[in-house]
Amino acid sequence: MKALVVNALNQGFALEDIQIAEPIGREVLVNVQASGLCHTDVLFATIDIVPFPAVLGHEVAGIVAAVGSDVTQLRAGDHVVGSLTQACGVCGRCLSGRSFQCKHPESTLRHPKDAPRLSRNGVALFQGFGLGGFAERALIHENQLAVVPKDIPFPQAALLGCGGVTGAGSVLNTAKVSAGDTVVIFGAGGVGLNAVSGARLAGATRIIVIDIKTKRLDEAKRFGATDVIDSTTTKPVEAVRELLQDGADHVFDFVGQKSVAEQGLAMLAAGGGLYLVGVDTPEVGFDVNIFSAIGGQKRVQGVNYGSTNAKRDIPIYAELYLQGRMNLDDLVSRKISLREVNEGYAALKDGSLTRVVVTSF
Repeated sequence: MKALVVNALNQGFALEDIQIAEPIGREVLVNVQASGLCHTDVLFATIDIVPFPAVLGHEVAGIVAAVGSDVTQLRAGDHVVGSLTQACGVCGRCLSGRSFQCKHPESTLRHPKDAPRLSRNGVALFQGFGLGGFAERALIHENQLAVVPKDIPFPQAALLGCGGVTGAGSVLNTAKVSAGDTVVIFGAGGVGLNAVSGARLAGATRIIVIDIKTKRLDEAKRFGATDVIDSTTTKPVEAVRELLQDGADHVFDFVGQKSVAEQGLAMLAAGGGLYLVGVDTPEVGFDVNIFSAIGGQKRVQGVNYGSTNAKRDIPIYAELYLQGRMNLDDLVSRKISLREVNEGYAALKDGSLTRVVVTSF
């Protein structure tokens, strides 16, 4: 089958012929119909995080083609969305609904003695997040697949797999934003816009979005932001304090830079929380004044995958989309073929596009 292979750091995504195994055990073979372009895959392709050669792509939607002998949750013909959380389903954290904190994610992979799921000329290929969605087909453990209604379009469904649940989940699951709360969102990319949708669903009274791109701020308004701030012309902390005299209840950082995190901390109300979601580069850190944090009773929390229980949350968001209560249509800026992924990532850099999705394989 055709797939994109990252052969080494900074070599981009190369379209190649590779081999995919037949499903065994609890594996599910999926005919990929849509695969979203997310910044995390670029991070993996340019920074030494995962082994190479690798097949990446983790915003995956498709149709179940075949299942292994031990699969009980899915059947051929189901429409599914992949989850990047590799969860065993039986540890204490999984059983308490915290699959995103699973103690044994390795249980979703093949045993080392087994033949690899993906290979090229007999050599195993690393499968990003156990998904490998930049390919015609994907072989995925059933615990990483959520069934969605067949009337949700595949491009929109694919974006639920990472950007949708991470953005909305950070608001609804991690921060547990309540009706009447005030929210600030740094970064109006695909994930940040889903956070706007989550804040609307939660009933936040003020949803303030901060970005450096005018087009993205206009998009934020369309998604439901009550206020927008261009941080290239305005000091964000002062601007937020003018809108919210007491500060914000919740600040979400989808950018992942030192200056942004420190600004977020400075604009919190007493008892407020700063949620770190985005990552610019892995080594980024920021300073916290302990005295100020104690006096202001401030919280700083890292967010993994929007604290998402994928099998519960992805179908919920899909239903909200079908009801017209969650905007996924405006996230899909461009549809491309698999061979155009390098160009798609280049187009995302200037901020003129919200999300690019592979729909032709």
